[in-house]
Amino acid sequence: MKSMMLNFLCGLFAAVVLLTGCLQTPSLQHEFDHEINGPSTPWTHDRFDNSEGKFTFAIFSDLNGGERERVFEVAIEQLSLLRPELILSVGDLIDGATQNPERLAEEWDRFDSRASRATAPVFRVGGNHDLTSQTLRDVWIERYGARYYHFVYKNVLFLVLDTEDHTDERMQEVFEARQAAVKMMEEDPAAAREMEYFRMPERITGEIGPEQSAYFLDVIERNADVRWTMLFMHKPVWQRDDEPDFLAIERALSVRPYTLFNGHFHTYSHHSKNGRDYIMLGTTGGSQIADNAMSFDHVTLVTVDEGDPSIVNLRLDGILDKTGVVVARGDTLCFQVSGSTC
Repeated sequence: MKSMMLNFLCGLFAAVVLLTGCLQTPSLQHEFDHEINGPSTPWTHDRFDNSEGKFTFAIFSDLNGGERERVFEVAIEQLSLLRPELILSVGDLIDGATQNPERLAEEWDRFDSRASRATAPVFRVGGNHDLTSQTLRDVWIERYGARYYHFVYKNVLFLVLDTEDHTDERMQEVFEARQAAVKMMEEDPAAAREMEYFRMPERITGEIGPEQSAYFLDVIERNADVRWTMLFMHKPVWQRDDEPDFLAIERALSVRPYTLFNGHFHTYSHHSKNGRDYIMLGTTGGSQIADNAMSFDHVTLVTVDEGDPSIVNLRLDGILDKTGVVVARGDTLCFQVSGSTC
């Protein structure tokens, strides 16, 4: 009986060892295999840039505020070729000039239809064209829920802010002033720039409300161990020294590494604040400034790994498919108005 039991246990042990070896075989295989022997090799080293925590995400910028046809469609196809794991925006996704909810729904349907063609998920960020009126805000909330939110991906904290976070009364004042200025711009641009809207600080830098600030302060406290924090917003509220609610968010982030991205001005620029990168993106189909060389269509790729993120901007006219052309007949479009004949 003891002999039979011993034989059974030995057989069971052998089966387990064999099964374990089979299960482990794929993970034990080398990712890099070659047949060159000796100390000399025709490559520099075998420390491949493939760490476990590495990932790349993409950002596109303003496509409205005077959208130019087909540019965003080209960018979406290019992003699918570039294969980021996720895609973010910095607002102004629709024109948003109407206060007709049905018309706004049509504008959002068009944006969503085009964005859904991307291979990776697209995360919406609201801009002034998307949120600055009660009707715009109501339509957004009905369709997408939160105007500001956060998520964590591979231990990186993403904060999506709403820089149109005015009180109801102030939002109505900004909306009415903007509508009057837009109407005057069609008749007399010089006179329009003397109107109230152009004197409002919210037109340039936006605003963060106390409730939103409290939300992000709690999020930051609850995610103290993330390896990096990324902020996305439309207007550069960080340029205001009299905005206590965003200043509180900056103070909460001051002890950790972070990077901030915004849009709104349709021109690219890089700033250093608090020893961090504050990056203002150009356009991905929005109107451009004819005499500004930094007003161009592009997408941004951010690779997160150990240390500072790697950030690269790719002009749309420089992203070519395998045949050597810009996809979706992009070679027929103008991606930078300044210094060109288009």
